[in-house]
Amino acid sequence: MPEFCSLAVAAEKIHDDAIITVSSSSGLGCPDAMLAAIGKRFADTNHPRRLTTLHPIAAGDMYGIDGIDHLAHDGLLKRVIVGSLPSGPSSMPSPKIWQMIGENRIEAYNLPSGIIYHMHRESAAHRPGILTKVGMDTFVDPLLLGGCMNDCSPSDVVERVLFDKDEWLFYRSIPVDVALIRGTTADEKGNITTEHEGSSLGIYDQALAAHNNGGIVIAQVKRVVKSGTLKPQNVRVPGVVVDYVVTVPDQMQTTNTMYDPAISGEASSDGETYELMEWGPYKPMARRASMELCTGDAVNLGFGVSAQVPRILYEEGLSDAVTWVIEQGPVGGMPLLDFQFGCASGAQAILSSPDQFTYFQGGGFDKSLLSFMQIDQHGCVNVSRLAARPHVTAGVGGFIDITTNARALIFVGTYTTGGLRLAIENGKVIILQEGRVQKLVPAVEHVSFSGKRALHSGQHVTYITERCVLRLLPDGLTVTEIAPGIDLERDILKQATLTLRISPDLRVMDAPLFDPTPMNLQLPSKQ
Repeated sequence: MPEFCSLAVAAEKIHDDAIITVSSSSGLGCPDAMLAAIGKRFADTNHPRRLTTLHPIAAGDMYGIDGIDHLAHDGLLKRVIVGSLPSGPSSMPSPKIWQMIGENRIEAYNLPSGIIYHMHRESAAHRPGILTKVGMDTFVDPLLLGGCMNDCSPSDVVERVLFDKDEWLFYRSIPVDVALIRGTTADEKGNITTEHEGSSLGIYDQALAAHNNGGIVIAQVKRVVKSGTLKPQNVRVPGVVVDYVVTVPDQMQTTNTMYDPAISGEASSDGETYELMEWGPYKPMARRASMELCTGDAVNLGFGVSAQVPRILYEEGLSDAVTWVIEQGPVGGMPLLDFQFGCASGAQAILSSPDQFTYFQGGGFDKSLLSFMQIDQHGCVNVSRLAARPHVTAGVGGFIDITTNARALIFVGTYTTGGLRLAIENGKVIILQEGRVQKLVPAVEHVSFSGKRALHSGQHVTYITERCVLRLLPDGLTVTEIAPGIDLERDILKQATLTLRISPDLRVMDAPLFDPTPMNLQLPSKQ
């Protein structure tokens, strides 16, 4: 039977040098009160010390839930392994964890989110680790950075190995001492359900990684009920692996969201209306991305302008044309934006993240809509880090898991950044002020996606900007479409520090993209 205790008592169970895994995707699923209790204990007693923490998707954010920043104290943390970290606008203070990483005060690694989840499964089963192609030829590859985020981090988390006459990446499993997980309800035997959560994320895998290695599992929940009142099919973590339960009645469902039953699938979203993407110079980008889809597609969705594409289909009366699949676990429904990103309203299913990542890593979906910060001459993409502004870039998250075997990738973003101002007048794109920073560069700072490997694998790769569309072709990065009002030489070729090919069939982007009225979008059927 688990012990039902206070946050302070649970925090005392964590010993020095422990390896802790923390459930979280920003505010979604984050046991924030438990993290705060650990930080308070350290402030009061100078313990626990030298912790290693694992954060598979995200480690909290700066918008209302502090997450890992509760632990960002010298002496408390030794090493962090994260899918992503807190991020936000450059106008806000840098999170403390980014300061510690940048000043080499802790060891830090950024690995693909799905890989981190699967490392837990391997650890729980006492298997040595994961042999995979996920991450090859990216910054995770030891031939580049090995996932290291600073100079003080040893390159010992991932190896390149030869197996069966082929090269693979090997991610060694990590035995876990403590799992900090979150659910909605616990019964008196410690069985945990997640009925108010937007996703269960990977709490069972994390719990097993601790329990099966002789560690402890601490579950933060909203409420406790009598034994026998929970439906067995709803239990995500059985009480036999739970050691301590803490109750936090006012925990948020996700960042800045107390509770919305449509997010957790407890209420139908039928008849619900969604805010449309406002008219402006970025809307044609989302519209053009929507034209890459087919009726019947299963489509993964990333952050940025891409996240607006479901609203484009909604506005065009095509909400049911594709099925959206998100790394946090939702399948179908309407993916949500901003603070609620990673959740969906009215999902058809909400899977565990490790299961969803198995689907992604195997290329089981049709297309992915993602963002970019940099593109280089080989078609490589950086989404994970910019040296000049590290704390406004969250890290790689599930991007590498998703892109490794995706059949078709559509990257969406502006051509330049830093002060870029645009307008649309009479169906033409007007550049009022060019961005100070060019995003098409000879070599990306961080290789989050390898264009060379994509060509070798036969992936179909498209880059959509406000002024042109490019394709990754065997002959090089090629401009295939240009927006009306854009000058090829001045606005495209001179605003890139790399050589671009121009398609002999270069054409002007469709006029309805630049008209504020609905564009009467027609999607072809999936082949």
